[in-house]
Order: sequence, then structure tokens, then C-alpha cells
Amino acid sequence: MLGNMRIETLPGAVVALPTQMLRAALDFVLPPRCAGCGVQTGSAGGLCTDCWTKTRFIAAPQCNQCGYPFELDFGDGVRCGPCLSRPPYFERARAAVAYDDRIAQIVISFKHGDRTDLAPGLAAWMRRAGGELLKDADLIAPVPLHRRRLFSRRYNQSALLGQPLAKVAGVPFIGDLITRQRETESQGHLSPSARRRNVEGAFRIPAHRKEILQGKRVLLIDDVLTTGATANAIARRLKREGATAVDVLTLTRVVRETSV
Repeated sequence: MLGNMRIETLPGAVVALPTQMLRAALDFVLPPRCAGCGVQTGSAGGLCTDCWTKTRFIAAPQCNQCGYPFELDFGDGVRCGPCLSRPPYFERARAAVAYDDRIAQIVISFKHGDRTDLAPGLAAWMRRAGGELLKDADLIAPVPLHRRRLFSRRYNQSALLGQPLAKVAGVPFIGDLITRQRETESQGHLSPSARRRNVEGAFRIPAHRKEILQGKRVLLIDDVLTTGATANAIARRLKREGATAVDVLTLTRVVRETSV
């Protein structure tokens, strides 16, 4: 009996040991640092205590559709004014944290500074915020980059966030479910109406992906949600091509400050 136990457990220990040793060696040479301020921490891609306490994680109460946080709890299923007056094409959107200067630096490092090591930790934040969306998803897909921007950046940050989420959820991750057929202007400095015009007609579903899309609920992954123009344009296209529903999960979203 003891022999059987040894045979079953020993291979796992042998495989795990080098990985643990390699991780320990890397942490010794390059100690993990806070993704926000850079001070040394105990885990890669995490935040120090100070940055963690200053980060605004988004949770209920929030708009049932776009996920915008409410100051007061109005009950379940309540939607915000913009969603009532101009309903988006997506069913639900959720974000992990509110966008501020500290989060902006993390996003910039992740997107433009080759800090791809941050992806697993950031995806874990998103997992907590979007648990219900992950549970309901049939497919997970990233917001696509245009091929020129992808060539310049070398990776799609939304795909890096989506892959570990799909693995945890146990649903297919389709990296090329949506393509960006037109190189759009950066949305950062545009007004809400200009953002909508900028992405109009910019996305399509490749012919070889249309069959897998039929009757599916798609979870769209992105890094930042501002006005929702990009997510809305993609959700509209996905539904036109056969998706039954589209949800959106992002790392962060812009939250307007309210005066007191």
C-alpha cells in the first residue's frame, strides 16, 4: 500500500520541484515589485499594501447593464440613466478597478512597456469582478488590434488578459473571433460622439469564425472601458453575425468624479 502511494505522488513532486526552484531563483535575482509604485513585494504582478488600499475596486451597487458604480444602493436590476436613454448593444459590462493615475501607469506599463508579466495578476482582479460573466460565457474573445498596431506592439494586451480567464472558466478562447479591418484613430482625446464615429464599421467577423459564433454568448475582454464605444460597436457586429448575447469585462473603467 505504501508502495502504491509512493508511485502516485513521486512523479508530481519531481515535476514541481524544478519549477519551484526556478521561481525562487528568479525572485532572488529579480525580486517581485509592486505593479503600481515599484517597491519590493511578495508576489509578481501584485500591489503593495499602500497601493492596494488606495485602489478603488468596483463592486455593487452598480448599473446592472454597464456596471457603472452607484453611490447608493437602488436595488437589483437597476440601470443608469445613459443605459436607459441609449441602451448599449452589450448585455452587461463589468470592470475590476476605477481608472486613476496609479492604474493608468500600470496600464501603460502593461500595454507599451513590455510588462506582460503583469497579465496573470491583472486577470485575477478581473476574475473577481466578472465571475458571473465568466460563468455564463460560451466563448471569450479579446478586443482586436489592427495588424499594424499589433506588429508594432508585438502583443495584444486584451488577449493576454483573456487567455487565463478562459482557462479558469473552462470555455474556448478565440483570439481571432473579431478582426479590426480599419486602423482607427486613438480614442483617448475624442469626444463620445467622435468615438462612436471613429469605430463605426471598423470590425468584422472572419468567415471561418461565423459558424462557431451562432447562438453563443460571447464575453469580450479589453483593458479600459471609457464611453463603451468600442465595446458597443463590436457587440453590435457580433449580434448581427449570430451571437445571442455579448458581455464585456475590462480591467479598468473611467468613473466620473461627483461633486459634494
